[in-house]
Amino acid sequence: MSFPEFLRSLKQEDVPAGIGVPLQAMWQAARDKWDEAHRLVQDDSSADAAWVHAYLHRREGDVGNADYWYARAEKKRPDASLEQEWEAISSELLDRAD
Repeated sequence: MSFPEFLRSLKQEDVPAGIGVPLQAMWQAARDKWDEAHRLVQDDSSADAAWVHAYLHRREGDVGNADYWYARAEKKRPDASLEQEWEAISSELLDRAD
């Protein structure tokens, strides 16, 4: 799935088929479903889920918790806006899924 297709899918009712849990969480986050996004990644031990988990806690304003998850993902908290970070994470996950 391309990034433009992923963006278009945000207007659909259901999560696109065939995308992994971290991307499902990013999809839910874009639709302001923080709790659902968090539920998806909280028990996933992958580095990608930790990265999304970090983003979610940064988005809620819990920087300390976010930094913990960035460390688990072996990432640094970006200076980018939340919108830019959402796009960067989603784009990278989509690129790796192909």
